[in-house]
Amino acid sequence: MNSRYKDLIINKDLKAIDALKIIDKNGSQFLMVVNSLNKLLGVITDGDIRRALINGKNLNNDVVEFMNKDFFSITNKEDIKLAYKIMEKNKVKQIPIIDEEGILKDLILDDGNNTIELDNEIVIMAGGKGTRLYPMTRNCPKPMLKVSGKPMLEILLEQCYYYGYRNFYISVNYLKHSIIDYFGNGRNLGINIKYLEEDTPLGTAGALSLIKSIPKKPFIVINADVLTKFNLERLLNYHIKNQSGATLCVRDYNYQLPFGVVKTSKTKLIEFKEKPQYKELINAGVYILNPEILKLLKKNQYLDMPDLLMMAKKSNFSVNVCPIYEYWIDIGRKETLQKAHEEWEFI
Repeated sequence: MNSRYKDLIINKDLKAIDALKIIDKNGSQFLMVVNSLNKLLGVITDGDIRRALINGKNLNNDVVEFMNKDFFSITNKEDIKLAYKIMEKNKVKQIPIIDEEGILKDLILDDGNNTIELDNEIVIMAGGKGTRLYPMTRNCPKPMLKVSGKPMLEILLEQCYYYGYRNFYISVNYLKHSIIDYFGNGRNLGINIKYLEEDTPLGTAGALSLIKSIPKKPFIVINADVLTKFNLERLLNYHIKNQSGATLCVRDYNYQLPFGVVKTSKTKLIEFKEKPQYKELINAGVYILNPEILKLLKKNQYLDMPDLLMMAKKSNFSVNVCPIYEYWIDIGRKETLQKAHEEWEFI
């Protein structure tokens, strides 16, 4: 096997959580799973793991429970040109080369250019008043509050830039000139910014009705008070691979009731559960939408994103969810803002 690709090979006994760490470290979004004889058993991507998590898998399970056994490959006796034809036809970037016994021999990898700029647009919702952070937001809009010495909105824009995005809309309302005057057209950050100026609050989806030129490709919507290390290029790939009309990012939320819970059947006591713990999926404030969904909006009508997603679902758009397991924090309260101050620069 070409030593260049040794970091893309993992053993079948590895845990999914360890596979994720390798994917994040090497940035490949792709790993090959082999047994002790180097026989290729399957391939696994970041998207495979996220879909399995939604279906109830646990990151501490073996990687073989997450891998794709139905993968594209060629044998070492076939023309390498065939690999490129398969990649082009099926929109994949990797084709393993195996022998007649399935032993992994090499990999054809179309890794492209790591600095490719994406023309998909990003809409950042930055119009809220931040009332829970008052009095800090009395004269400063919430997205301009600083974390590690820099406005949250600037950190978010830099994160998006890092993943290849250059074109932005920012919805503004409360103290909007603080944002507009600071960022302008975005040229100083190497990006393009247009503003969606709300006369009255329009909610986390209503501001999308102010977009004059309908995007030609799927576009991302992010709440301005969310900080995350989630790879937004992977979100785009996940959305496309799942043939989604809309994708909602979600996050695990664990909580414990402070009381003992009583289970009954009519008047009969069944059991006690002392301070039980529960796990739910919560809205992470990151979305990706196909342009057609904008047709569901009425201009200047208040609407929140959960309502738009349910409208899309009722209109037969495929609405999928994508779990975020990377660092994520919603800076909407004083305690989470303080937490971000303590954590962000060390993540």
